[in-house]
Amino acid sequence: MHRRFAPKAHGFRYGMFLFALDLDELDVLDQHLRLFSVGRANLYSFHDSDYLPVDGTPHNPGTAARPAAGGKFEGQSLKSRVVALLSQHGVDIAGGRVELVTLPRVAGFLFNPVSFYFCYDRTGKCVSAVPEVTNTFREMKPFVLGPECRQAATGSLPPAADGESGAPFRLRVPKYFYVSPFSDVDVAFDFTLRPPGGRLAIQIDDYAGAGRTLTSTLTGRVRPLTDAALFALTLRHPLVPLRTLSLIHWHALRLWLKRVPWFAKAARAADQRDLWRPHASLTAAHPPPLGYAVNPAATTSGPLARHSNVL
Repeated sequence: MHRRFAPKAHGFRYGMFLFALDLDELDVLDQHLRLFSVGRANLYSFHDSDYLPVDGTPHNPGTAARPAAGGKFEGQSLKSRVVALLSQHGVDIAGGRVELVTLPRVAGFLFNPVSFYFCYDRTGKCVSAVPEVTNTFREMKPFVLGPECRQAATGSLPPAADGESGAPFRLRVPKYFYVSPFSDVDVAFDFTLRPPGGRLAIQIDDYAGAGRTLTSTLTGRVRPLTDAALFALTLRHPLVPLRTLSLIHWHALRLWLKRVPWFAKAARAADQRDLWRPHASLTAAHPPPLGYAVNPAATTSGPLARHSNVL
């Protein structure tokens, strides 16, 4: 659900589904599911290179490319890159697991406005959540919410299914990122992210000063990740990424017709910071990476999809 409050009211709601993938189980899922593959074509295909870039040099205007504090991630698996990113922010999940809530490629087509990493330490406690926001220019920016961001449940989200997932991660932070031509780049994201238990409950609000201008929610129930579930969900929600991208442009047209003020991406180039794969409108000096080596996680054993689900 999306609901805009200012400068003019506008809202919509639609159905979809997402994957909740334990990054240690990717090889098991690849072997046991017919409709889902890792690193190769299928109806649903997961590619390590579609997530969390590895060049270690987020773009900042007016500065030379700088390496990330933990060094370059090149050649590491996605889980290793997440672990390294969290380590740069003082969060240790060595020996733990990472659950990625996302939509992989569908019939080869990829579009993910936002994916979520829920990161657990070796005791099984969720100690960090990382929303990875991607715009229609394929620029990407992760926001790290550490243990200090986990708070008592508040807000308008529905109750969580169990105690562990009941306490959300909360953070309000300037986005400095071009997501929509109808939202300024220096408004604040306000994240309320609950780790998936029996339900998914996520809310992201936009604030301009003290005023909330936009709210977005993702809610739903968890079900096991099986071929039967994927087949049924595909019939109900075919080509989700293409539909999502089409809806973005349709509602952008409606906002334009309502005369909601908008601005071009290049108009606020100096205020778009700490993002990966910068568009040419921001800089010609640091083009986006063209690709990198992939080192998939080692094959895991045990029951199929202990943690991976669809939502």
